[in-house]
Amino acid sequence: MISPHLVHFESLVPDTETHARRGRLWTPHGIVETPVFMPVGTVGSVKSLTPDDLYADDVRIILGNTYHLYLRPGHELIRDFGGLHKFINWKGAMLTDSGGFQVFSLKGIRKIEEEGVTFRSHLDGSKHLFTPEKVIGIEEAIGADIIMAFDECPPALESRAYFEKSLARTTRWLHRCNNAWKREQSSLFGIVQGGLFKDLRRRHIEEVCALDLPGFALGGYSVGESPEEMHEGVADCAHLLPADRPRYLMGVGTPVDLVTCTMAGIDMFDCVLPTRTARHGLLYTSQGKVVIKKKALYQRDEGPLDPNCNCYTCRNFSRAYLHHLFITKEILAMRLNSIHNVHYLVTLMARVRKELEQGTFAAFAKEFLNSPAACR
Repeated sequence: MISPHLVHFESLVPDTETHARRGRLWTPHGIVETPVFMPVGTVGSVKSLTPDDLYADDVRIILGNTYHLYLRPGHELIRDFGGLHKFINWKGAMLTDSGGFQVFSLKGIRKIEEEGVTFRSHLDGSKHLFTPEKVIGIEEAIGADIIMAFDECPPALESRAYFEKSLARTTRWLHRCNNAWKREQSSLFGIVQGGLFKDLRRRHIEEVCALDLPGFALGGYSVGESPEEMHEGVADCAHLLPADRPRYLMGVGTPVDLVTCTMAGIDMFDCVLPTRTARHGLLYTSQGKVVIKKKALYQRDEGPLDPNCNCYTCRNFSRAYLHHLFITKEILAMRLNSIHNVHYLVTLMARVRKELEQGTFAAFAKEFLNSPAACR
């Protein structure tokens, strides 16, 4: 049975027309209302945003990346500072991924073996070994509320034979992670892989969920397949994850993805997209995507970025000014754009939760997915 001091999920309102559910995640650092979008703070910072910015926007959980934090500043230093919460002055909940995606994306400078993965740092070429045991140790030193098991994350279009071999190894690694997990402050989530092979996904769900872990995730999506293929795969298997545990879809976070995969039964999402696209001048709005660098459209536009948005950026600045900042490469452009994009996704999920509470989510989802606000 799950120990009472670990992360605990409470399903509050199931949707009667889809697999969506309104829930609540209890963590050592507070309550997180679900479904939820979690901004990514790769190296201990959601780029250009302060913890106060996030908290004021009702963000109650963020992510840190084990691979990047291990390389710098180092998990020992973070541990010596009392953990990542204290190091970055974050009062809410926190999740760390295992670094698996980052390590396996280093094709050409990493080697996968049963013991773990040997890789070279993208920073200085130094050689490192990630084993399941070492990754759990790093994550526990970082001190997140939720830690992810070390898994292999193959590209979506790998062969079935490769996935068969990979899944077996990921399952063995999960058992090693579980044995290494000390269960004192952090809650371990298992990760289901399987690519686009629905039968392998279903089989791996059985293997991973055979362990009585506090939560479970779907990994290996948005790694080369089309959005339609990803949505179909998630719809086929998300609802098969245990109903009394949080369901987390890793690395997925466009507006279309959030609403579509909430319908499939997902509770938690994360993605670097809102701040990454903000840095490149692509902004989500209720009227569709805005590419703010377009001179002909925005150089003299006196209106707000999104007339239906109440974020700091939209309340105070014109599209013309945002265009000017971006074209002149001002640092403020990154910050104002990121404030808006994160707010857009956080507010979208707040709306999703409200619709679930009112029993109107299915109708809302249909309308949203056919509107410019879906930002396809």
